[in-house]
Amino acid sequence: MTGPKVLIIASNGFEEAELFVPLERLRASGCEVRVAAPSLRPIQATVLDVPGRRLAPDLTIADAQADDWDALLIPGGLINPDFLRTQVDSVDLVRGFVTAGKVVGAICHGPWLLVEADVLRGRRVTCWRSIRTDLRNAGAEVVDAPVVTDGRLVTAVGPDDAATFADALLAAMPATER
Repeated sequence: MTGPKVLIIASNGFEEAELFVPLERLRASGCEVRVAAPSLRPIQATVLDVPGRRLAPDLTIADAQADDWDALLIPGGLINPDFLRTQVDSVDLVRGFVTAGKVVGAICHGPWLLVEADVLRGRRVTCWRSIRTDLRNAGAEVVDAPVVTDGRLVTAVGPDDAATFADALLAAMPATER
């Protein structure tokens, strides 16, 4: 039996710890984890504003389908989610995961994609301080906590919360998916 299939969507400018820490933790827990990006060219992390590690994606976001995965992870960083929320394929994919009732995790600025997908009305979330008003304006209740789980939606504040965020994602997955 294989573990849950988790898709991470990212582009250049993702916050390094917010992708790599959950990726490693999820894989160590038996999850199959793949990374989708706008193209198959390697993407560049940041550590705050300094260039970080590079990563070769496994597939493109355009080729990803929510039905093929059990969970979605959206890392933050300032650049990554700001770019992805302008891409129709990314926004449609996020909306597809949420409307299918799948586990969705977004950390730091990652919830910007949830705003763009219009899936936050009435949901409890947390995020990086500078986008709290955006989430409130999208109808969310913003909670001052490192990690917040609302059903199958898991959100976290930032890089320091990456390990706890990954654990919360695992806990949000039904036992049949683990």
